[in-house]
Amino acid sequence: MVMAAMLGTGAMTEERPLTSPPIVIAHRGASGSRPEHTLAAYQLAIEQGADFIEPDLVLTKDNVFVARHENEISETTDVADHPEFATRRTTKRIDGVAITGWFTEDFTLAELRTLRTKERLPLLRPGNRAYDGQQPVPTLAEVIALAKRATAETGRTIGIYPETKHPTYFASIGHPMETRLVAELRAAGWDRADAPVFIQSFEVNNLKALKKLTKICLIQLMNDTGGPADHAAKSYAAMATPAGLKAVATYAWGIGPNKVLVGRDKPLVRDAHAAGLRVHPWTYRAENVFLPEAYRVPGDGATHGRVGQEIADAVDAGVDGFFTDYPLIGAQIRDKPY
Repeated sequence: MVMAAMLGTGAMTEERPLTSPPIVIAHRGASGSRPEHTLAAYQLAIEQGADFIEPDLVLTKDNVFVARHENEISETTDVADHPEFATRRTTKRIDGVAITGWFTEDFTLAELRTLRTKERLPLLRPGNRAYDGQQPVPTLAEVIALAKRATAETGRTIGIYPETKHPTYFASIGHPMETRLVAELRAAGWDRADAPVFIQSFEVNNLKALKKLTKICLIQLMNDTGGPADHAAKSYAAMATPAGLKAVATYAWGIGPNKVLVGRDKPLVRDAHAAGLRVHPWTYRAENVFLPEAYRVPGDGATHGRVGQEIADAVDAGVDGFFTDYPLIGAQIRDKPY
């Protein structure tokens, strides 16, 4: 899929033509089939037809961006099995929550690369455990290189969809993200509105700072409860109102809402489009435990339900893209004739 077709000539203008077909965003890679945020997961997602691969970004002690869902890494790496790092286990307060474990900002990249990744949800995805211990923690540079290589090899434009994780927290400990991220993307040749990149964040000031630094399209993430960790907005609910969406449109190109906020009987997609914003909901997962009751099938929480229908219904409601752990299913829905 060509980026110009996805963004349209009116990107970052009042036109903002709608995306057709919707884009498939591989959430942490093909994370339903491989341990999340590994090059293997991203590669499989590309092979399965994803348009974008999503690296969540955190920083190392020496200020290198790596792909981890959280800066606490005990659930996704074998760090607990490394006695040389036992004394680095600590408790920190991240976005107001006390968390105990090992944190990327306490490791140099060289130290972090001695670890190996593992499946975060072994009870729900036992098949992924076969890949435990095989992959290192990837850097943003490696993710960019993979996307560029895949673009050249497949003839499809493969983009990246990075999320800045806990940017206010990282800034508070002397590791601001914005300038570093823009510089790394610019070095890759990506600093235009039609670059194959979206930058997403649950925070607001982070995105506003990025808007001053880059022309890359920005996505305001929204949950169904709470509000931004930087307290730059009253709540996500307030941001999702028509007035709130107009305010978001002054600095963001689109929104990434929790999927429960999207549906034909809900106003968010319509209101966001009216404000000139695209809508990329998250996250569509196959397991019953993650599915609304209407899409579940008989079986336990790990049994795969009707996620394809859930995605199809979201597309029918007008979304412009969607995050999924199962990009093969997402690509099948994207490519289905309507």
